[in-house]
Amino acid sequence: MVKTIQARDISLYELEEKFGLQVIKDTEFLTEWTENLPTLTDGEKQAIARVQSNYFNLNKRRPMSEEAVKMVVLSPLLDLAGFYQPPFEIETETSIEISAEDEDFVVKGNIDVLVIQKRFWVLVIESKSSKLDVMVALPQALAYMLDNPNTAQPTFGLLVNGREFVFVKLIQQEQPKYARSYALSIERDSELYQVVSILKRIGELIIARSGD
Repeated sequence: MVKTIQARDISLYELEEKFGLQVIKDTEFLTEWTENLPTLTDGEKQAIARVQSNYFNLNKRRPMSEEAVKMVVLSPLLDLAGFYQPPFEIETETSIEISAEDEDFVVKGNIDVLVIQKRFWVLVIESKSSKLDVMVALPQALAYMLDNPNTAQPTFGLLVNGREFVFVKLIQQEQPKYARSYALSIERDSELYQVVSILKRIGELIIARSGD
């Protein structure tokens, strides 16, 4: 009998046991969040400061919902990174289904945020998100990323709860392996600048590999 589980309910243990997923601690595996990062212009830094100010103003009143985080924080940062311009394509409400090798275990779920050219998954923590640990979205993000049809190239993910950002990289050649950054905070100017620079860097890599 096939066991079906929603992606939002999957655990890291189940991904490791059923799909052979392995975490990599080697810093050389995930260099995209620290190396060759684009330099931001003064105008971009001013726009980022505006995002930061909006977040502080709204979040002090009540914890921001998932929809508020997407509108106030995520959307302007993705815009600054160029993801709303060609050659990028964005999908929403995308259904996924992945199966373990023995076909007796299936993970199903829906992405209600963004999938960019099947290379970059963006997940936002559920409502009251700014009160929740950003890492609760990691298993769900990895489940979605495992559904990537192009296993020859790495895929990337971003976990965001409004306050924190975590980048994830997954490679599926031979055995699926992943690594993640530590949490970058919207409360530190330098780290929010780094978030946008990383987004720009991922965009460059997607464009460079789009023909593969």
